[in-house]
Amino acid sequence: MELGLTTYKKGEFIETDTGNKVSRRSLISGSQNIVLGGKTVVHSRCTIRGDLRRAGPTHQAAVLIGRFCSLGEASVLRPPYKTYKGVFSYYPLKIGDHVDIGENTIVEAASIGSYVKIGKNCIIGRFAIIKECCLIEDNTVIAPNTVVPPFSVVAGGPPAQVVARLPESTQDVFEAQSKDKYAKFVPA
Repeated sequence: MELGLTTYKKGEFIETDTGNKVSRRSLISGSQNIVLGGKTVVHSRCTIRGDLRRAGPTHQAAVLIGRFCSLGEASVLRPPYKTYKGVFSYYPLKIGDHVDIGENTIVEAASIGSYVKIGKNCIIGRFAIIKECCLIEDNTVIAPNTVVPPFSVVAGGPPAQVVARLPESTQDVFEAQSKDKYAKFVPA
């Protein structure tokens, strides 16, 4: 399926040196704790909570996002948290390359592998791990601490279920689609 051009008003997006396109209407909290790998699009009303992080001498970024990712309108990305022995802590949220997150989706996962598509209106629970080459259907709820195996198609929930397997060519297909989507996201 060939994608058409998606245009945006040039003044609405900030383009970084590494090709990231970030909507001025997105909410980025704690930007010093967010790493965008490059050529990632952050759409309007997307919220990224980099201000929620683990304090300490081994400080690392709260949210790490790979290359050629698309973060849908009104999606929310926030690091997972837990209380251990009375201490409340946030942990990093790591997202691989070529990941497409749909509109109105909430992500509190520990990690999302590369070559993953997450549909619209999904909830990815705290500390969930989505391995590489997965497709999460629209309106799916993945319970906290769930591990989604590679090459899975997941739907439903809670709890979501693996409903199909993806072919070995998934990585190549998702990579080509994410690069095409980025290339066709152009100013009007």
